[in-house]
Amino acid sequence: MQRWYKTFPHGLPGVGLLILRIAIGAKLLLEASACMVEPQGLKLGAWVAASFAFGIGVSFALGFLTQLMAGISALAGAAIYVWHPAWAFSFLSLTSFEAIGMAFAIALLGPGAISLDAYFFGRRKIVIPRVVRS
Repeated sequence: MQRWYKTFPHGLPGVGLLILRIAIGAKLLLEASACMVEPQGLKLGAWVAASFAFGIGVSFALGFLTQLMAGISALAGAAIYVWHPAWAFSFLSLTSFEAIGMAFAIALLGPGAISLDAYFFGRRKIVIPRVVRS
């Protein structure tokens, strides 16, 4: 996992990445929950896509496995846009070009210092105690 995350930007760039992650995650959570709650005969494929969008939205908001989830999200949005154009306009506006672009940007930039990825996979300070010789 260390090779995926070269750095974790902190300060204002880290806050900017946090805001971007929360915006994408909240959008996915709201749209997926609205799609799953609607009683209009949701087909299995759309329900599965909505549940994946919900899980990816939670992962974005928390910053857990961010680059992997961003790549999956961008590829899924592009695939829905190509193979199911009717879903692209009625189901999850994740398929808009702006959302796909933001997901690719997060995939390339990383999660930032304010994330679970930074906590679990970030750089560690190793302290080697001095040996006192007598």
